Amino acid sequence: MRIRNDESNRNRSGEANRMDQENNYKVSIIVPVYNTIKYLKKCVNSLVAQTYQNVEILLIDDGSTDDSGALCDWFANKYPQIRVFHKENGGLVSTWKYGVEHSTGEYLCFVDSDDWVDSGMIAEMAEKITGSEREIISSDYVIERDDGTSEAVYQRLTPGEYDREALLKKVLPYVLGQEHRYVTISRCMKLFSKALILKNMHYCDPSIRMGEDTTITLPCLLDCDRLVIMDHKTYYHYLYVKESMIHQYDKGLYENNRKLRGIISHILEEKCCNTNEIPMPDYAWMLDQADREYIFLLLLALKNEARGNPSGYKKNIREICNDPEVKALVQKAAVEIHEKSNLLLYLVLLHPNAFMIRVLRMAMVWYYR
Repeated sequence: MRIRNDESNRNRSGEANRMDQENNYKVSIIVPVYNTIKYLKKCVNSLVAQTYQNVEILLIDDGSTDDSGALCDWFANKYPQIRVFHKENGGLVSTWKYGVEHSTGEYLCFVDSDDWVDSGMIAEMAEKITGSEREIISSDYVIERDDGTSEAVYQRLTPGEYDREALLKKVLPYVLGQEHRYVTISRCMKLFSKALILKNMHYCDPSIRMGEDTTITLPCLLDCDRLVIMDHKTYYHYLYVKESMIHQYDKGLYENNRKLRGIISHILEEKCCNTNEIPMPDYAWMLDQADREYIFLLLLALKNEARGNPSGYKKNIREICNDPEVKALVQKAAVEIHEKSNLLLYLVLLHPNAFMIRVLRMAMVWYYR
């Protein structure tokens, strides 16, 4: 088992560094674009500023109804490393999958069109790649709020390099069902071997609108032979617009999360039970994770109702919490929760009485005021 920390990586010889540069693997940066004209310029400017030279930038316009598509074309005319594709609207999953299918790099990087990255992101992460078809390089990120404040978010997993044995013992048992991720489940802020993505794209369902990254990152983590966690490198800047969250209500979120749970279970069954890829006597440890993960998905559904459905939140919250399957799961799956907001949501899940539901609604109104 090998876990090599980044201190030893920094001490590599100059000759090894030159070898890394000579490898010069091509990185395809895939950017799904849909009606983000307000943020797109900042995003693309951060990509063309990358110090790593062997990149292509794929801007995939998912049928935008604003001027985003035209701006993509303007960038493509100005920068030869940019390729633009215009497609009918099909949602986020279909858009980044389209980008994968048209990419030519050995490694893939995903960036959402309202986010931006530091200029050295690809170069520093590319120093860690080896050419393997089953590796992931993962970094941290910064939440950039529209009120000007920001917050760095770090993965809980110790920075360093994890081989297959270390992945099985120290990573995969903690991928799901944690309040704070050991490894970010987002497809962004990472470099993936393209072969790893291609192998697992069939799990990605375009109808999943929330939590969709789990359906690609989870199977890739289960399959990968080498994972590198960068040493507290917050290259990626994730834009959080609070105003949009206040008015956003997803009527189908609960059903979305139920469907997502089914896909997660299917992935685990195929990877852990029907194959020998994860040599465990059983895969109960992964199924336990899946149950805990669904608890957190349920908390998101409760938050969605309490925050954005002022006329129907009471009825919908009771229906979610009193579903026999949900009640049985809550009794069976033990989760560790520390954040106050999640504790309140969890209490409502356990005790969905009128008083607790009302308290939750008041807390959501106050927070998103």
